Amino acid sequence: MNRIDRFIIKRLFLATLMVLVVLIFIFIIIDFSENSDGFTDRGATMSEIWKDYYLNYIPEMVRLVAPLAVFVAILLIAGQMTDRLELTAIKGAGVSLYRFMMPFMVFAFAVTGLLSYLDGYVIPGANSERMEFENQYLTRQSDRLDRSRIYRQEAEQTLLTINYFDSRSQIAHNLNIITFEGDNIVETFIADRMEWQEDISKWKMIRTERRLFNDAGFTSFKHTELDTVLNILPRDIARTTSDIYQLTYPEIVDYIASLERSGVGGVSLQKVQFYGKLFYPFGTLVIALIGIGISTNQRKGGRGVLLGTGLIIIFFYLIIMKLIEPFGASDQLDPLFAAASPHVLFFVISLIILWRTPK
Repeated sequence: MNRIDRFIIKRLFLATLMVLVVLIFIFIIIDFSENSDGFTDRGATMSEIWKDYYLNYIPEMVRLVAPLAVFVAILLIAGQMTDRLELTAIKGAGVSLYRFMMPFMVFAFAVTGLLSYLDGYVIPGANSERMEFENQYLTRQSDRLDRSRIYRQEAEQTLLTINYFDSRSQIAHNLNIITFEGDNIVETFIADRMEWQEDISKWKMIRTERRLFNDAGFTSFKHTELDTVLNILPRDIARTTSDIYQLTYPEIVDYIASLERSGVGGVSLQKVQFYGKLFYPFGTLVIALIGIGISTNQRKGGRGVLLGTGLIIIFFYLIIMKLIEPFGASDQLDPLFAAASPHVLFFVISLIILWRTPK
């Protein structure tokens, strides 16, 4: 890496940082103006709003706008070098376009790796704390997938039904566990309430009745309280659309496996969200290739046309990502294909743009 490479990377870093700060500041101002009434009506203090909400929201904002910030930085710097004929001089010295691209792609790879690490291991904890604040001070009822009339397969021959589950207190109400042997019911277990005990990782059953069936009828056993071990955890019972964004990558894999193991339907949404998280940072590389291809072409109209062209492409990139995701969530498309196909499509588009760029 020579002096020009280091100079380009330094300018990319500063430009990306500047765009990130501006975009995050604008986002915070808009979000606060929209939610300020809700904050004050529910009694949130400025300290809580800043510390519990916005400080925990900033990592998610960085994840969302970092690819756009890198794209704008590449357009500005590579476009400026093209306008000033610096790129022409570099090519005249025998440096190909692909060699000129190296510092831009090194920077894009670095940002991609950083976003992947943040999204996999740092952002989930911040999102969890932020969403606790939102549940307390902002209404997010649309996040709920499962809360009442819940059915789970506790074991191969065991079915668990729950009338209502409160995920915040981790208490289930009116549950019934039915055990089969072939087509016959051999045992039922009824409880008025089931409470999760975090310290011993067990469920406490309140006011239970267990019935064992035989040829002569059944034998009944009643208890006021009873500790028991089930293969189902609290997170396996209730789901929200934000679950995936509060878990690290290993936790997500375990979470999806536990949902499938407990007989939950509609897991495709969680799979699309997970694959989307995995592929999203790599969009930075695709966007970087598009930015280099656009900015190293001489165009009439100056940087305004350059920036407008780039933003239109990114707009369609994001639109296609959002349009195709519901098809994967509803099982009309494979979740992995739904999450990966927009990135593959625009990667091909970026290669075509580069191929048509003078070398």
